[in-house]
This record gives sequence, C-alpha cells and structure tokens, in this order.
Amino acid sequence: MTNPFLPYTGTLAEVRDLALGIRLLRVRLEDEAGRRAFADYKPGQFAFVSAFGVGEVPFGLAGTPARSPELEFAVARVGTVTSALHGLEEGAPVGVRGPMGNSFPMEEFRGRSLVIIGGGIGFAPLRPVIHYALDHRADYGHITILAAARAPNLLVFQEEYAEWAAAPDTELHVTVDVGDETWTGNVGLVTELQAKLSPSPKNAIAITCGPPIMIKFVTQLLQRQGFAPDQIYTTLEMKMKCGLGKCGRCNIGERYVCVDGPVFSHAQVLNFIDAF
Repeated sequence: MTNPFLPYTGTLAEVRDLALGIRLLRVRLEDEAGRRAFADYKPGQFAFVSAFGVGEVPFGLAGTPARSPELEFAVARVGTVTSALHGLEEGAPVGVRGPMGNSFPMEEFRGRSLVIIGGGIGFAPLRPVIHYALDHRADYGHITILAAARAPNLLVFQEEYAEWAAAPDTELHVTVDVGDETWTGNVGLVTELQAKLSPSPKNAIAITCGPPIMIKFVTQLLQRQGFAPDQIYTTLEMKMKCGLGKCGRCNIGERYVCVDGPVFSHAQVLNFIDAF
C-alpha cells in the first residue's frame, strides 16, 4: 500500500517550453514503489509535484501510461513553487505524490461521440482524454476537438495538432481571442466557434476545461445546444493543498475536489455550485 503523505523520488527527464510562461516537465520516477503507484493512472487524475525546499503544487497528469513511461505535467509560472519548478533543469530531482482523485469515466463513454473543448493550460488535463480516445479509436464515435487560448503563443501542445486532425473520424478546430501578425487561423471566443460548429448532442459526451468563466459559458451553450447535464463533464481546478480531503482548502459544501473530483459531471456540479 502506498503512503499518500510521502513523495516518490523523481528526476526531470525533459524540460521544454509549451507556450508563453508554460513548460512541460517530464518526470522519471526513480523508485520501484513510485513506478508501481503510477503504472495505470487514468485521464483526469492529478499529482503533487514538489520543488525540494520550496513546496509542492498539484497538477493534472498531462499524459497517459501508454504514451510515455515518464509522468508529464504542464506547469504555468504563476507563483513561488511553479517559479522554482520553472528554474529547474533536466536531471534535477523533484518529488511526486499521487496519483490522486477520480478520472474521466472513459469506459462509460465507449460507443459515444466526444466533444472536447479546452482553453489555455486547461487543455493539459484534456490531452490524456484525447490520447486515450485515439489509442482506442474503435471504442468511440466522432471526435470533435476545440482548442482555444487568449493568443497564439498561449496554445499548448500545438506540435500534436496534426496528429489529432489526421486521426480517423476526428476534427480539430483552433481559435484565439486575439491573433498576431503570423496567425492565420480562426479569431474569436471559443463559444463563438462552438456556436458555429453546433456539435450534436445525440449519443455524445462533452468534456471541457479552462478558466472558470470559459467553463461557465461553454457549459451554458452546450445545454442550449441540447446536451443534458449528465452529458457534460469538467475537471475543476481548486486550491488543493493536501489531496486527502483533510485540510478543507478545496471544499465546496460537503464535497472536496481533491477526493470527490476533480472530475465531475455537470449534473453533479449543479448540486453544489450555484454559479454553474
């Protein structure tokens, strides 16, 4: 049995820029206990990554075990710990604690079409959903991917767009709020693109993640487009601190995002978040 209080030892196998202020950290677990713990983590789960001597921060796992033997995390530089992690070079030691939380019920989604809508770094926890669906392509219907960001230099995983777009029965649409002199793609809010595409709710599941305001308006539009609350899933980003439901930092009513989530259907969200 793993000890949720102690981090496993990891080494940064790769550090590279994903977007402005966002880096991908690939962590190689050095001890056997850690490799066993993360041998079969699921899309939507998260882990704490620690910069030794500074602190730890939770991140959604941005990869899948089938695609990479190392753990992958998209880290935006927004505070003390993330700044410390950005300052580390390949070969540096880090701690990893997890995997934690629930996951997207990919088995329950089998036979359904998928509409995946992500914004900015919120696309990181959706990337494993895309990887899993593409690696089990025959298990799912049509896949529609909407990737959005405020600007072109904030789009993450752009190097994978061609693979996603070329997958069977899969379409990819990308938009930015404001373009630049090199941008030739769509310009506009993701909800504007969503309204134009008007994805069908028939036998479909919609999955979204991004800034809270984006999730709110995407979800409202999905419902107007005919998606029922139990057809819409999201992963909530809260100020998780312990990951064990003990510190109370991420509670919403009687729910704790770190143990009851972070993945929720909109039907569940309606029960404890009035704003949604």
